[in-house]
Amino acid sequence: MSGWSLRPCERRDVTELLAIEEAQFPEPWTKGMLLDEISNTETRRYTVAVEDDRIVGYLGVMFVLDELHVNTIGTLPGHEGRGIASSLLDDALADAKARGITRATLEVATSNERAQRLYFRYGFKPVGVRKNYYERTHEDALVLWAQLGDETGDAEGRPTLEP
Repeated sequence: MSGWSLRPCERRDVTELLAIEEAQFPEPWTKGMLLDEISNTETRRYTVAVEDDRIVGYLGVMFVLDELHVNTIGTLPGHEGRGIASSLLDDALADAKARGITRATLEVATSNERAQRLYFRYGFKPVGVRKNYYERTHEDALVLWAQLGDETGDAEGRPTLEP
């Protein structure tokens, strides 16, 4: 049993999201970017994981036609490896399937092996590379795709998304 609960992200959460962004990413999103994303509930879905009245993780996705795009996911430093990101992904993917979404995509830094392992557990597979994707670091990003089909479980019982 997790010690956190999930809820929709609200504008009042932006300060905590910014702190996670700045701690986790070399190119953190700005306050304006996050506020725009959170406010656009028609095509975006932002969720936070809250534990002891503190945000310990968040996930932002975008819906484009029949596709889900993972925009951002982050965990509060010191809370990595607890299943928070998995919990957020499970929730978003279940919602996507309920909406009739059939595919999911994202970009991840080529150096971010921890995130890649998470996505691979969910059936995401590399389909290409975006050269110099990250403006500040000029790092490449892997482009990953997953088919949202029948769920099967991985060794830890988490759903994987097999075609």
